[in-house]
Amino acid sequence: MHTVIVDYESGNLHSAEKAFQRMAAENGAGRVTVTSDPDVVRRADRIVLPGDGAFPACRKELFDHRGLFEAMEDAVIGGGRPFLGICIGMQMLATRGLEYSETPGFDWIGGDVVEITPNDPTFKVPHMGWNDLVIDPQAADHAIFDGIKSGDHTYFVHSYHMVVSDSSHRLAHVDYGGDITAIVGRDNLLGMQFHPEKSQQTGLRLISNFLKWTP
Repeated sequence: MHTVIVDYESGNLHSAEKAFQRMAAENGAGRVTVTSDPDVVRRADRIVLPGDGAFPACRKELFDHRGLFEAMEDAVIGGGRPFLGICIGMQMLATRGLEYSETPGFDWIGGDVVEITPNDPTFKVPHMGWNDLVIDPQAADHAIFDGIKSGDHTYFVHSYHMVVSDSSHRLAHVDYGGDITAIVGRDNLLGMQFHPEKSQQTGLRLISNFLKWTP
């Protein structure tokens, strides 16, 4: 079993690599490597796409690494391999991002990435820090939530979030002057707006669940 974390020079991958390696070792889930090699991505059993910064810049960096997106698409959409997007890596699953300019996403999960607009002016943007997950009712039995409950804390740093076209694709949210999407998913796809690698025991459990997930 081989899980790859895609490196397209968008963020420091050290903490993610260590968290995934730790949970893979604890679960006997094989090896975890960081790579920018499309051939390695195409052969991977599981794929993790991180991302930090702004949606347009991350998308440009990814597509500037020739062949990487096509390799992910072959493995994930063509081959049905489990996929996890983290932060901007999750946002790129959407149809389009509206940060700075309209930018196309992968359109793997329909929706738009829009600016957070809290209904209370005392809530600052970016949304930064710990918040309580609320698992959406239709997603309560999803394998990613094994050992996870509403009220568990995860760590966020973002100014935009994904609004899904199909409400069944939102698996969890948080309340920050209104609903903010926290986890999306369908079929073999998952995305987490927060950073599981920085979310202590809750994040490690979510990583563990992903590594064991057989959609």
